[in-house]
Amino acid sequence: MAHTFDICIRGAGIVGRTLALLLARERLRVALVANPTPQAAAAPDVRAYALNTASRTLLESLRSWPDPQHATAVARMDVFGDKDGAVHFDAAAQGAEALAWIVDVPALEQRLAEAVRYQPQVEVVQAPVNAALTVVCEGRASSTRAEFGVDFEVTPYTQHAIATRLECEHPHGQVARQWFLPDGILAFLPLDGPEGRSVAVVWSVDREQVAPLLALEPEAFAEQLETASQGALGRLELTSARSSWPLQQAQASRWCGPLPSPGKTPHSWVLAGDAAHNIHPLAGQGLNLGLADAQTLARVLHGRDYWRSVADMRLLRSYERERKAAMLPMSLATDGLQQLFSRTENPLQTLRNWGMRGFERNGLLKNWIVRQAMGTH
Repeated sequence: MAHTFDICIRGAGIVGRTLALLLARERLRVALVANPTPQAAAAPDVRAYALNTASRTLLESLRSWPDPQHATAVARMDVFGDKDGAVHFDAAAQGAEALAWIVDVPALEQRLAEAVRYQPQVEVVQAPVNAALTVVCEGRASSTRAEFGVDFEVTPYTQHAIATRLECEHPHGQVARQWFLPDGILAFLPLDGPEGRSVAVVWSVDREQVAPLLALEPEAFAEQLETASQGALGRLELTSARSSWPLQQAQASRWCGPLPSPGKTPHSWVLAGDAAHNIHPLAGQGLNLGLADAQTLARVLHGRDYWRSVADMRLLRSYERERKAAMLPMSLATDGLQQLFSRTENPLQTLRNWGMRGFERNGLLKNWIVRQAMGTH
């Protein structure tokens, strides 16, 4: 294994590992910094991601797509307002296999880790090493981003997310369900294949509700979810621990920049994934955006002139411009929906539910939105 590197990736999460594999295909030598996980943080991960067609195609190209039992196809999505507004999306209407796939985080991380282990161009290291380009994939709490003096412009929401897993009385039928409620946003994401009865839960609630909800006994918490979901899947049973984190919209002021160089070769840094941007999880697009970052950066570096370094600022600025432009519509949409449904005034409730009914009837607009979310536009 070579001990000189073209690129050092700080952060060995899903985006960091995906990028490492993409860059290795370009015969670049990659150091992947994976900090040891503290024992206290080794609790089971209850998160699940909604991955679109573009993300699946990317991960399949890296032989890192999870087995079918860990990647459940979403055939339909039902979205309910806080009165009589509702929107329904259907994969068959799009001529597609699925609107998205609900993927177990641990299963995806394991597949990526295995792929990295067998990639000779990637070396997993425990601390940052010298390289022409440093890619920061450390997540939203990145210490390297702060070390490089980058402002992270955060707009905190009043909500926190609560995640857990449920076993349901009725099969989910490959339907993802979401409720915009007066006191939060609740999503049930189907797991365990077409006949499954398990769902991953993401419940966005006001921060004042978090501690009381987490303090409830599992049976009482499940009853709260049963009421909030209007009994859509019958009786519910908690099958995992609960985790919680604050929600925010954020974006780094700069996504790339030069670094002091020990020699004549230029050195630079660039951000990707949650280290560069955060959005509300209501649209389930966070990881899709991060994987698109990785794919775009790898493509930009692949297309460089033979005499350009991977640290060339023109390349990195073109990546930054492309990704900022691509994510702006999703950022505005998720923030706008969150703000709209967090208001409780009766006129706004009436207006937004009227809007949902109108959107449901507008086939052209609905199909365009679906294609954007699926990554097939």
